[in-house]
Amino acid sequence: MSAITSPLKPEDKKVVSVALQGALVDLLDLSLLGKQAHWNVIGHNFRSLHLQLDKIVSAARKHADTVAERAVAIGSNPDGRASTLASTTEVPQLETGYINDGKVVAAMTDILGSIIRRMRERITATDEPDPVTQDILIEITQDLEKHHWMIEAQR
Repeated sequence: MSAITSPLKPEDKKVVSVALQGALVDLLDLSLLGKQAHWNVIGHNFRSLHLQLDKIVSAARKHADTVAERAVAIGSNPDGRASTLASTTEVPQLETGYINDGKVVAAMTDILGSIIRRMRERITATDEPDPVTQDILIEITQDLEKHHWMIEAQR
């Protein structure tokens, strides 16, 4: 069986692979948590939050695919299995059951904020070893920061 060769030096590939895998876990968990909130939000702002959460989920899924494809392009294997997400996620989790719209806004603000902090660390980590990956992470972070602003503004 042949493998995808990496354009990166082995030590650079390792740094970039770790950054991409962390980003993948964050984005996949964000998509799942966004749907969980989408299904269970209640309150006066139900409709607008319900629709807004779908936009966040869509963006997270799109970005997760980009991240996973970049990992493969550098010869790394992305791992998006549920068991991997469950054992490695650092994303704050939602409570179960119906969630009041105000709690959804607070929780999603925290969730997005935590992911953005880690994305910015990954941007720094990939600066030297792989500017191509860094550009991808910058674009994702820009989009996540937009969604963070739009959620946080509802507090």
